[in-house]
Amino acid sequence: MARTNMYRKLPFQGGEPRLVAEVVNNAVEGKTNNTGQITLATGGATTTTLYDERIGFDSIILLEPQTIASASTSYQLPYGLFEDTTNQSFTANTATVLAIADEEKAYGMSLSSNQITVNYAGCYDVDVMARFENPLSQIHNAYVWFRVNGTDVPHSAQSVTVPDKQGSVNGATHVMVKHPLDLSANDYVEIVAAVDDANVVLTKQDAITSPYVRPSIPSLTITMCMAFPSQTTGTGLQPYISNRQKGQATITHLPNSVSDNTWGYIIVG
Repeated sequence: MARTNMYRKLPFQGGEPRLVAEVVNNAVEGKTNNTGQITLATGGATTTTLYDERIGFDSIILLEPQTIASASTSYQLPYGLFEDTTNQSFTANTATVLAIADEEKAYGMSLSSNQITVNYAGCYDVDVMARFENPLSQIHNAYVWFRVNGTDVPHSAQSVTVPDKQGSVNGATHVMVKHPLDLSANDYVEIVAAVDDANVVLTKQDAITSPYVRPSIPSLTITMCMAFPSQTTGTGLQPYISNRQKGQATITHLPNSVSDNTWGYIIVG
């Protein structure tokens, strides 16, 4: 909903010197009738319609943040934190899509059927940490990589040598995979793993309270964050005017869920 400032205008036939002076002085001081405020739509909306009778097809509309919400959320990029806290087993030398059970946080993306789907096009930084355990007396290898829309991402695999069992303690280690992914809206990401022996498993560790307090250790953790949005589709870092018509314009922005995301605007032309 827009709010506009209104100052006195001259009649089309002109006006008396006192009225002309008032209007001219207001204009010199920047008090003109082409400014206003608008609060962006909420509920994850990515567009807001600005209604103002002064807007034309060729108008230039400049936007400026007016609240802490607009100053900060205009740079809030999609992100997510996903985990699995179960043990996962494998068939030797077989690529397996890893289970992802928990969506800890998600903004602009979602988890379903072990697939993380992004809502907006852009370049995403993706980090994976997986905990492998080996109960055997020989070392073994484990591998982790990414798939996008069911296709392996070239050069995204990492390997780790899982230590052998020492005494009564199974060998264990983490593999970390970090890779940027160029994704389109509605692309989905899967995490894939393989081991060279079926006894090597992905394991979690429960929280403990003795001999000290320690949180649980997930078997799998994934973090995703948009590094920058697409320069050709979707939304930009800052709101922009994506369409102008007579009396209205469309503001395209990152998904908004903040109620006080208010912007000032000025219309030129």
